[in-house]
Amino acid sequence: MGLNIWYISKYIAPAYAAKVGARGFLLLREFSKLGHNSVLITSDSNHLADPPEFEGSCFHECVENVDIYWLRTKKYKGARSFARMVSWLDFEFRLWRLPKKNLPNPDVLIVSSLSLLTILSGLWLRRRYGCRLVFEVRDIWPMLLVEAGNISPFNPLIIFLGWIERVGYKRADLIVGTMPNLEEHVLNVTGLRRPVVCIPQGVDDALLSDPEPLDEGYVEAFIPRDKFVVCHAGSIGADNALETLLSCARSMQDRSNVHFLIVGDGYLKAELQRQAADLSNVTFAPRVPKAAVQSVLALVDVVYFAVHKSPILRFGQSLNKVIDYMLSGKPVVASYTGFPSMINEAGCGSYVPAEDVEALRAEIVRLADMPLRERERVGRLGREWILKNRRFEALARDYLGYF
Repeated sequence: MGLNIWYISKYIAPAYAAKVGARGFLLLREFSKLGHNSVLITSDSNHLADPPEFEGSCFHECVENVDIYWLRTKKYKGARSFARMVSWLDFEFRLWRLPKKNLPNPDVLIVSSLSLLTILSGLWLRRRYGCRLVFEVRDIWPMLLVEAGNISPFNPLIIFLGWIERVGYKRADLIVGTMPNLEEHVLNVTGLRRPVVCIPQGVDDALLSDPEPLDEGYVEAFIPRDKFVVCHAGSIGADNALETLLSCARSMQDRSNVHFLIVGDGYLKAELQRQAADLSNVTFAPRVPKAAVQSVLALVDVVYFAVHKSPILRFGQSLNKVIDYMLSGKPVVASYTGFPSMINEAGCGSYVPAEDVEALRAEIVRLADMPLRERERVGRLGREWILKNRRFEALARDYLGYF
């Protein structure tokens, strides 16, 4: 007999509405395929999704055998705005008010951050239904606010969120992280050895179909065909640490065969374009639909991502970008200092220390001088590994094994 599984998160959306991945929904879809009843409770106020428009306080739809309940919650404009936190509170209130008599009583309740407030609702629902409670962590808050947001650890909001985090870690039946070394963080926060497992990001099967082709004008305008192209594809913001890539490009103007391609949009794009205005070996290209990302990556030689130095990375990462990169079958270079995973496991690329321009330059030179057949072999290892280890069917089976 199948389990009734509720998955509650303000920032989860089905694949048709998600802008940057739909991990939670895709796991639920696989749970349903395996004979379980899957329910997603989420919010229509989500800057990472395009939710449906509806009247009333709640909208129900069934997508790929997943019952989805969209709760109408307070809208906000900025991801770092006070209104966003008000929206968190509104979501918990709407969750409490949601009529639940038509929902199957949960056997397993997954509460996925953000927001952290939902773990308190999860504890209430566990008491009401007598089910197992899973606390899923996709971003380590409030540590992320302190390390990346430069907020004082003594800020009252940080203290409050830290208390909620500890309660969740101590009282959940299972803790699931998308990052591979979350157990160390939980031990640091609670002083206790709690049950912690990693269920990372996975491969959406939709990405395995033929990608959407690029307009020929796009290729001619932005992608050099006679160069060794190093490509960043994705958002252009502070978290992407593209200053390292631009500094590397500036140091490599003597290598006329190497070109740097930055594909995407973001609030820092104009500023970075200004900084690179004198660099003939850098091109900024507009973002493309997710379905066309692989068409871009097929035309480059190396794919690249970067992060700033941060203590939070000692717990690891699981980025949609790395999934896309490994699927491309191209070598991956990461300016990254932290707990390694995926790239090193597959042998499909290399890490250089974060913010180390000289180390990045040396690695790009090494790859540019590498025979094409060897680069293709390295990139192929990444695609083979990701398809073997990160399909959502396998991740869902792993997840169910812990219930």
